[in-house]
Amino acid sequence: MIIINPAELSPPRGYSHGVLAEGRLLFVAGQVGWTTDGRLISDDFVDQFDQALANVLSVVRAAGGTRESLARLTIYVVDKSAYVAAQRAIGERYRGRMARHFPAMTLVEVRSLLEPGALVEIEATAVI
Repeated sequence: MIIINPAELSPPRGYSHGVLAEGRLLFVAGQVGWTTDGRLISDDFVDQFDQALANVLSVVRAAGGTRESLARLTIYVVDKSAYVAAQRAIGERYRGRMARHFPAMTLVEVRSLLEPGALVEIEATAVI
């Protein structure tokens, strides 16, 4: 994959403007902060974000990929202010799972998510 960050755009912080890739595409369904028993890990936003990202990575690994296979993440949150307030902690958890790999990302605030109590859901596109 080749990261695309054109000089005429402001430098991205924690994501890439574009990712150019060749390979088989894996579309990962939205993942919430569920544990293996199908329960939300906690009611804490950062814990749910971390578990949702771990779940995305589990799907990618099951398909034969790695964190570097992720080309795009779409992050849905029910409270953008909670995300902003927790950015430092989210960044620490993100780097713990993704190191310095920053795919193209979009954050979307939504009214609610399908799973009761879910505060964040992450869907992904990976290139394997």
